[in-house]
Amino acid sequence: MSTLLLRLAGPMQSWGDASRFTSRRTRSEPTKSGVLGLLAAAEGRRRADPVEDLAALRFGVRSDQPGELVRDFHTAHHPLTGRSMPLSVRYYLSDAVFVAGVQGDPGLIEALADALRSPAFPLYLGRRACVPSRPILIGVVEADVEDALRGQEWQASEWFRRRSGRTIHLDLVLDADRSSDRDDVVRDVPASFDPRHRRYGWRDIRHAPPVVLDNPAGRPGPDFMGALGGA
Repeated sequence: MSTLLLRLAGPMQSWGDASRFTSRRTRSEPTKSGVLGLLAAAEGRRRADPVEDLAALRFGVRSDQPGELVRDFHTAHHPLTGRSMPLSVRYYLSDAVFVAGVQGDPGLIEALADALRSPAFPLYLGRRACVPSRPILIGVVEADVEDALRGQEWQASEWFRRRSGRTIHLDLVLDADRSSDRDDVVRDVPASFDPRHRRYGWRDIRHAPPVVLDNPAGRPGPDFMGALGGA
């Protein structure tokens, strides 16, 4: 089995799975539909092209730098008529870094890695305005998606490492193997990206035990015994 690892880092990201009308929210981690849309763009697939092979890939994501939730009050005008469009509120993750993995047939995984090296279309992190700040492709690992994510080097920024503690816990969200293992259900499995009739299916997810790492650059925790005079 092969797993493709992706680095998703940028000033702004937005990964909606239930946004409607004038409120466009984001999940706290990348969605499967958003990441598969990025891969489809890298391959040069059109929005009306089939994506069943991508939807069948096993998906997981690790939160290396969760970022901060920010809200943008959005105004716009129609490009042809100049009329005001409905006001909307849009949410983003600022300064976040994630490692995402997709597991599947080695041939498909290698083809996706090649596409990321020379993408056919521009790549973005959930919305067109959210451009990546680092190369997306990390590489291909011969392991299942959970082991690949657990073994990957921490991708957080240096400033974030210095602000964090000496021990780090990275959240890990994976496709659930069975419905009995699920912790939540999200509607982010693409059946069609065609703008005339976008369709998404449901996905069972589980929150796996976090990845625990040492952070030598981090701040030491409070010395409670020292504050008590060594008592």
